[in-house]
Amino acid sequence: MSEVLSQSQIDALLNSMKEGGDSGATSQEEEKKKEQTYRKYDFYSPKKFTKEKLKLLRSIFENYSRIATSQMNSLFRMTSDMEVMDVEEQRYYEFNNALADTDIMTLVHVSLPEQTANPSVLMHISPRLMVNMIDRMMGGSGDDNSIDSGYVYTSIENVIYRKIMGYFVAPLKDAWSTYIRIETELERVEQDPSMFQDISIDETVAIIVLNVQFGDLTGNINICIPGNLLTDIFNTIDRKKNVNLDDDKKDEGIREGIMDSIRDSALHVNAKLGAVEISLEDLYNLHVGDVIDLNKPKESHVALYVEKQPWFIGRLGVHKKNMAVKIEKRIADDEDLRRLVVESEQELEELETEVI
Repeated sequence: MSEVLSQSQIDALLNSMKEGGDSGATSQEEEKKKEQTYRKYDFYSPKKFTKEKLKLLRSIFENYSRIATSQMNSLFRMTSDMEVMDVEEQRYYEFNNALADTDIMTLVHVSLPEQTANPSVLMHISPRLMVNMIDRMMGGSGDDNSIDSGYVYTSIENVIYRKIMGYFVAPLKDAWSTYIRIETELERVEQDPSMFQDISIDETVAIIVLNVQFGDLTGNINICIPGNLLTDIFNTIDRKKNVNLDDDKKDEGIREGIMDSIRDSALHVNAKLGAVEISLEDLYNLHVGDVIDLNKPKESHVALYVEKQPWFIGRLGVHKKNMAVKIEKRIADDEDLRRLVVESEQELEELETEVI
């Protein structure tokens, strides 16, 4: 039975007949290459976290990279840089199989506000990067490029390894602080990754790969976050968002209730025309019809007091044949004006005290 050609192959043959070349075979090869670039989706292991969650995780560890970079520069006195290379959801066995028998893992205990028991976060640093950090901390140059993945740490290096990892664990709390308050603590250092069984090999984990430029050397820091812990973190963040929205609505209701209860409250408003200092003899000789000079122009402003507190500046006038004050400015909006009013009040109080 003859082979049935696809529409794209038929188009390629027609084009080759028109052009007189062998472009059909070439187009078939290009089509095969395009088909090979597609990545197969494993329906037996569906993705647990959405792209938005992984994007959030990337932004958190970008913040972590900035904090950790500043600590590295001050600790090792060397220009270094850290950036997020990849954030991917995998199975734990994929992370574990990539480690050598001589590698060391650091377990970080994470405490959530609403959770008591949580699986640990795993951190791994490439031996080349860690050995040069140890060398730099001990006074060396930290530029040995001959360290391979099978390097075995000495007992002294293991102690310094744990000390250095403490500096990388501490910024985790600050990196997450924008979204959730967590506490991190270096739990222990696991020297045999194959014997670590706290996480099931089929459990979903999030792998964050950080590329570190340490002087002229380049290495990776791999962070493995168990799926159960990550699910609890995301659920706490989502609940926090909902609680914040509810709190805002409650606050609005409380504010409206308070305003409703005080809108009909009676307040005493006084207009102060001026203040003057006179002697006791002049005060004794005052009679009806006498005039007291307030040392102020007749077109000057008048201070308005609400419950003995200066609030407004107005101008004296007449409204419907009654004396009135037109409000022109709020004293609280002008600090200089408010300060002058307060100072004049203090001077008046001092005068009253001297008279008494």
